[in-house]
Amino acid sequence: MTVTLALILVTAAISVYAWRDSRVLEKLVHWPPGVRRGEWWRLLSHGFIHADAGHLVFNMITLFFFGRIMEQVLIPRIGAAGFVLFYLAGIVLAALPSQFRHRDNPRFLSLGASGAVAAVLFAYILIQPWAMLVVFVVPVPAIVFAAAYVGYSLWAEHQGGGRINHSAHLGGAAWGVIFLAGLEPAVLPHFLAELVAPLQRL
Repeated sequence: MTVTLALILVTAAISVYAWRDSRVLEKLVHWPPGVRRGEWWRLLSHGFIHADAGHLVFNMITLFFFGRIMEQVLIPRIGAAGFVLFYLAGIVLAALPSQFRHRDNPRFLSLGASGAVAAVLFAYILIQPWAMLVVFVVPVPAIVFAAAYVGYSLWAEHQGGGRINHSAHLGGAAWGVIFLAGLEPAVLPHFLAELVAPLQRL
């Protein structure tokens, strides 16, 4: 069993359990005032619960495809435990902007693995910027998707409202890029070279 598959199975099991017991969901969801009063586990536990089946499936399918690839890149360098810590750190770090912004907001709740999944996805994009991603059955170059993803998340976060925590997506994406670039500095020149390669062939 791969590390990615293990993370998917654990996340799915906890999500289903939380759907069946609302008290569990209430204990695990990211609720900034609760974190402030000492319930620190919420910064991590919210990444293992999801709003509904669609939310869970979308995140886990994305993790399945890109997590397995990033395992091959990262595990030889940091080991299986290091890969797990990279993923868990993505959950926590992606939640910190919301924690600071909504620390006194009792109505704010956030859940889902989107921050960690974004970290894995954007680390992959740093390696393969022109790989084709299938987005709603439409093939899109990874770098184009990344630009649209960041641009939309920034716009949506500025607009406010809605049920999606866009700052977690941005935080997770930033963590994926920063972690991989710090671990392997040569990845940045590689990314730039890959980025301009299509232009050089014109």
